[in-house]
Amino acid sequence: MRPSFPFLALSLFLFPVFTFHLTTGTNLINETCRNSSQNDPNVNYNFCVASLKAAPDSHCASLRHLGLISIRLIRYNATNTRCYIKELLKNTKLDPYVKQCLTDCLDLYSDAIPTLKEAMLDYRAKNFTDANMEISAAMDASTTCEDGFVQEDGVVSPLTKRNNDTFQLSAIALSIINMVH
Repeated sequence: MRPSFPFLALSLFLFPVFTFHLTTGTNLINETCRNSSQNDPNVNYNFCVASLKAAPDSHCASLRHLGLISIRLIRYNATNTRCYIKELLKNTKLDPYVKQCLTDCLDLYSDAIPTLKEAMLDYRAKNFTDANMEISAAMDASTTCEDGFVQEDGVVSPLTKRNNDTFQLSAIALSIINMVH
C-alpha cells in the first residue's frame, strides 16, 4: 500500500520546520553560552552548553526560558548536594573537622534551596534584581562550603566538584539574567 500524497507532502513540509526549530534552539544555547563565557571568566563554555542541553525543554526555549532553566538546574544541584552531604554525614568514622565542615555545608545548602525557589519566582515576575541577589547567595554558599575545607592543612573536600558545579550554574544563570534584563 502506497502512502497517500497529502501525508507525504505534509511530512516533507514539517521535516524542515522541525529541523529548523531544533537547530534554532541549539544555536541559542551555543550563542548564549558563548556570550556568557566571553563576558564572565567564571563561565566555562563547554560546561554551559552541556548543562543547558541536558534540560529536556532547553532545545525549544527562548533566552528568557533558558534563564529559568538555569535557575532550576542550580536548585536541582543544590538539592542533590544536600542529599549527598546527608549521606556522607552518616559515616561514623569521619574526622571531626571534616564532619563540622560537612555540617556547615549542609546548613548552607539547606538555606540555598528555598532561596533558589524564591529566585525562580522573582525571575518569573521579572524582578531580576532580587533574583540576581538570591542566585548570588547560592553561589556564595558553594564557595563558603568549599573554603571551609581548606582552612586546615591536609583536608580534602569531598564536595569540590559539586561546589564547583553550583558555582558554574549560578554564574550561567546570572549571565543570562544580565542578557534578559
